[in-house]
Amino acid sequence: MLVKLEASWLTFLHPEFETEYMQNLRQFLYQQQQNGTIIYPQNNTIFKAFELTPINNVKVVILGQDPYHGPGQAHGLSFSVQKGVSTPPSLKNIYKELVNDVLGFKNPPHGDLTYWAQQGVLLLNSTLTVEANKPGSHQKAGWQNFTNEVIKTISNQKQNVVFILWGKFAQAQATLIDTKKHCVIQSAHPSPFSAHRGFLGSKPFSKTNNYLRKNGLKEIDWQIT
Repeated sequence: MLVKLEASWLTFLHPEFETEYMQNLRQFLYQQQQNGTIIYPQNNTIFKAFELTPINNVKVVILGQDPYHGPGQAHGLSFSVQKGVSTPPSLKNIYKELVNDVLGFKNPPHGDLTYWAQQGVLLLNSTLTVEANKPGSHQKAGWQNFTNEVIKTISNQKQNVVFILWGKFAQAQATLIDTKKHCVIQSAHPSPFSAHRGFLGSKPFSKTNNYLRKNGLKEIDWQIT
C-alpha cells in the first residue's frame, strides 16, 4: 500500500522498509482501507516530501505533526495544502509571520508550498498519514520510528541544515539533531491556539536565510506565487 521511497533517500533508509514496524504499518494501512476508512493523503503522495526534496538538496527541515485531515487538503508536505483548497489557520499565521519577517513578502493566493520543497525545504510530518476527520489518529501506527530515522539520517549525513521546530511535539525531536553541525530554530506552534505565545515575531525565515548565507549556501526564496 505504500509507494517506494525516492532513490537518494532509499540509499540510507532502505533497511527501514524491512523492519517489523514498517511491515505492521503496511498491514495497518491496508486493513484500514479494506474496511473503507478514508486515509489522507492519497497513497501516491504519502512520500511527496521526499520526492520533491532529495537528501542531497536538503537545506531546511520544517517539522509538522500529522497531515491535514479534511478532503483535498493533504498532499504529503507539512503545513501545505493543494491549490484550490482554503488556506488553513496555521498556514495563514505562517504567511502572517513571513509578511513581517521577509522584506517584500506578499500573501500568496494559495497554500501549496511545493516551491519551498523544490528549493531544499523538507516539509516533513512526523506522522505521514491520518484518518479522515480524526487528527492524530495514526500517531501510534509506527510512522515516528521512520521519521525519527529520517531526522537522524539528515543530522548524520549533512552539514549546516536548519531545523525549524514549532511547538512541543516538534521540539521533542531536537535530541535527534547534532547542534554542533546544524542550526535548530524553535518557537511556539503557528496554530491559532499558540501563535501569539511566541511564534509571531520569532522571525524563523530570516534567521534561516542568515544562517544559510553565513555558511555559503543559497538562501530560500520564501515567496509563493
